[in-house]
Amino acid sequence: MSIRLDPNLLPGLLASIQQSNQQLTVATQQLSSGRSVNQLSDDPAAVASLVGNHNQASQDDQYLQSISTIQARFQVADSSLSSVVTALTSALSLGVEGANGTLTPANQQSVAAEVQGLISQVQSLANTTFQGSYLFSGTAVNTPPFTINSVANTTTYNGNAGVTSVQLSNGNSVNGNVPGSQLFLNGSGSVFGALQGLNAALLSGTNIPAAVTQIQNALNTVDTQRVFYGNVLNQVSQAETFLNQDQINLSTQENALIGVDPATAATNLAQATLANQSLLDASGRILSLPNLLSFLPNP
Repeated sequence: MSIRLDPNLLPGLLASIQQSNQQLTVATQQLSSGRSVNQLSDDPAAVASLVGNHNQASQDDQYLQSISTIQARFQVADSSLSSVVTALTSALSLGVEGANGTLTPANQQSVAAEVQGLISQVQSLANTTFQGSYLFSGTAVNTPPFTINSVANTTTYNGNAGVTSVQLSNGNSVNGNVPGSQLFLNGSGSVFGALQGLNAALLSGTNIPAAVTQIQNALNTVDTQRVFYGNVLNQVSQAETFLNQDQINLSTQENALIGVDPATAATNLAQATLANQSLLDASGRILSLPNLLSFLPNP
């Protein structure tokens, strides 16, 4: 039986060293990054899934930013309407007081002045802004929605009836506003009409009970309109919860795709380091062995 010796060991040794170095590099990257995939060639299928994962996470981030803005805007709008309800409740009390037959004309004039103050207060609330945009102008967000002519005792709406739409998540959108005309000049109970009617009734001393009824109608209408903001805020909260959970799920999926156990990664690195060092030591010994030429006599 004959034994064949490879007279040229160097290419094979270099290939083995290169492979060992590559394994050591991969093990080092996995331990330092905490990821089993650090480049496309590591696992193309996992990288493709990871791209989709990151796209969805980015989309979730955009929705969450949008939700944060609309949530704050709706909270400001709802708070303003809550203050309008408070003003109308005060007007109702003033109207009942003004309808008391024991009040003198001077007292009625004083009550009328308080109602006029409430009109100014409600106008300010109806012209509420959020981040520089008017909340109750429809889509004409740069236009103050309401102006009042105190001499003629009338109110003008300068906005429009436009309604925006805000997407909370894929396939889930809500209206982004309620036009001020619907909130404050509603035919079922006009806020400004009722307040101005009560003011006129108190000044003239006539039809005060009817004016009080109009205040009650306006109060009921605003309460009904506020339901929209409450419903949307609930939807926004639910969408926010869904998106936050989706981001947790995406993070879990990403870890399953490319995550690496630190203990396993440390063990792999230690083994790769030992194997690499052993190969280098063995290669050094092999390369230092004499070859056939060493036994030829010198000329």
